[in-house]
Amino acid sequence: MNARRTSALVSVLCVAAAVVASIVVFVAGFPRGLTVLALIVLAALAAWYGVRRRGTVRIVGGLAAVACLVGAIVVIIAEGKPLANILVLAAFVVALIAARVAFRSHVSLPPAPAPERPVMFYNPLSGGGKAERFHLADEAQRRGIKPIELRHGDDLEQLVRAAVRDGAGALSMAGGDGSQAIVAKVAAELRLPYACIPSGTRNHFALDLGVDRDDVVGALDAFVGGGERRVDLAEVNGQVFVNNVSLGLYAEAVQQEGYRDAKIRTLIETVPDAIGPGADPPRLTWTGPDGTESGAAILVSNNPYRLGKMVGSGTRPRLDRGELGIAVIGPERRNGGRARGRANVPALTIQQWTDEKLEVRCDGPVPAGIDGEATMLDPPLRFRSIPGALRVRIAPQHPGASPSAIVPDSPWQAIGALAKLAFTPSGPDDGGAGGGSRASLPSAARK
Repeated sequence: MNARRTSALVSVLCVAAAVVASIVVFVAGFPRGLTVLALIVLAALAAWYGVRRRGTVRIVGGLAAVACLVGAIVVIIAEGKPLANILVLAAFVVALIAARVAFRSHVSLPPAPAPERPVMFYNPLSGGGKAERFHLADEAQRRGIKPIELRHGDDLEQLVRAAVRDGAGALSMAGGDGSQAIVAKVAAELRLPYACIPSGTRNHFALDLGVDRDDVVGALDAFVGGGERRVDLAEVNGQVFVNNVSLGLYAEAVQQEGYRDAKIRTLIETVPDAIGPGADPPRLTWTGPDGTESGAAILVSNNPYRLGKMVGSGTRPRLDRGELGIAVIGPERRNGGRARGRANVPALTIQQWTDEKLEVRCDGPVPAGIDGEATMLDPPLRFRSIPGALRVRIAPQHPGASPSAIVPDSPWQAIGALAKLAFTPSGPDDGGAGGGSRASLPSAARK
């Protein structure tokens, strides 16, 4: 039995055990179980109420949330069976971890010849100094890759174009996603192979490409026996991005001076201005599936994200669909009007759809976060997908596909897929390096 099938079996058994144990604990502890659930719901509501406001009201909301959580814990302890509840929670956690391992993929990419005179640009400050910590410049030279350090005040795009004029036959970037977009833009324009070296802070683009973010040095092997695939890029008003462009809440946060040092705190401080009572966000409008609309925040991504899923949430299953992913936080509409909650505050909902292009209109300059970098954009904002624009090289030992590439969309589909994997005899392609599945990319991704 291979690692992938074993993980699926563990996940299915843990889910079954957790469900049965939950029923037993709930029946034995009735009605205390309802009390615990009510306290947890109240804690979530109090936290949401507070985060959308400032000053004393925010403090009161936070204290109320903490009090409700403490109350839930007290009720569980008073029930006399805290161990049973802990075991139920542990079973669900183990099931989730095992499911992630079972759905891990390793794609067989078409082999590509080693490029001539490859170049690696690197930001020594990115990711807290990963380039220096992993000796990337030395490791690149050992593989025949010329390292070029990005210094303060340098224009990265000019450096890249100068390197190409000097004969560079392939380009790579060791840095954050904003820098990746600049190098990827030139590589796509000149049809050169490109490699993403995950030496930034979060490396979201690397994750969705299938680059192992924990193997920074190994990513250099993309130019030494690596495989090649084509992925999309996207642009807004002519500026290329690899991940997403945010308008509204997150975009307002990245404009703040303290965002780099305290991201979560800055984001929370921005919430009241964006969606709190009396908020006056930019008047953004666009034409969506239901006609002309507006909203508090909008995220336009290079291919759609999985949002709100237990496994693979926040990743993009594919980067070769030739689509923009569009996610909007806005007022919920009911019977032709806007649904409203307490204090006449509009009830919010998330709407998602895909399209090849999108135009966002506004009556003035729009704060935006492009791949996490703050900027201002002049309306109208014209987004479009650039299908198959980038030739990406990926190290042979890396996954070569997104963590959510083979993850089912719904929990029921996931359980069914896990059960099938756990109890069906292994096929010839089942399993693979790292316990993941090996499969070929669609032909569109290999052109």
